[in-house]
Amino acid sequence: MDGTLRILEKFIASKTPHLIVTADAAGIVQAQSDEEWNAIFRSADLRTPDSVGVLWAAKRAGKPIKEKVSGVDLVDRLCSLSADHGYRIYFLGAAPGVAELAAEKLRLKHPGCNIVGARHGFFPQDSDAIVAQEIAETRPDILFVAMGIPRQEKFIRATQSTIGASVAMGVGGSFDVFSGRAKRAPMLLQKLKLEWLWRLILNPRKIAKAKNLPVFAWRVLTSSK
Repeated sequence: MDGTLRILEKFIASKTPHLIVTADAAGIVQAQSDEEWNAIFRSADLRTPDSVGVLWAAKRAGKPIKEKVSGVDLVDRLCSLSADHGYRIYFLGAAPGVAELAAEKLRLKHPGCNIVGARHGFFPQDSDAIVAQEIAETRPDILFVAMGIPRQEKFIRATQSTIGASVAMGVGGSFDVFSGRAKRAPMLLQKLKLEWLWRLILNPRKIAKAKNLPVFAWRVLTSSK
């Protein structure tokens, strides 16, 4: 996490657009059958390990990673840094009202956090350019997009030249967590690496994503790399 934050602060200082992908096992499986998402994943400026499955796969490949660096934790840490350094942050995504509530609660948690705008993610893809222009007018340094993998990353890639955020990152269900709409797994389940099961229990609609986990495990076990 500390190394990731140092890199992101350099990205922000550069004043040039960077796309960050928080890589989880389900998203990696999706990338095998979605050429556009695969290309975005491979060309991202930074990829962080956002699931225990990725940590396991890396260790099995002989390239162990120290710890998970999740989207929800990065949102919290970057909001804290915003309070210290004035970074301009924009929240895009989730259902109507959720991003705004998440922004309000994070401003309370991190007094001085400079969240310059928030809006929901319920708009058709053919409106991406219009939404991007609205966001660009707020001049964000950091853009968090919570519209699910790979829609959020495709939006970022298609609009990053318009928005110009130095750091743009897909953060999945993070706004639901910070708004209080969804609860993060108890610490015990986090330590047992069962956070995915907690999310599935709270939202059975995530079963489609959960089905990718055994596929990921099988491909890792049968990989020669």
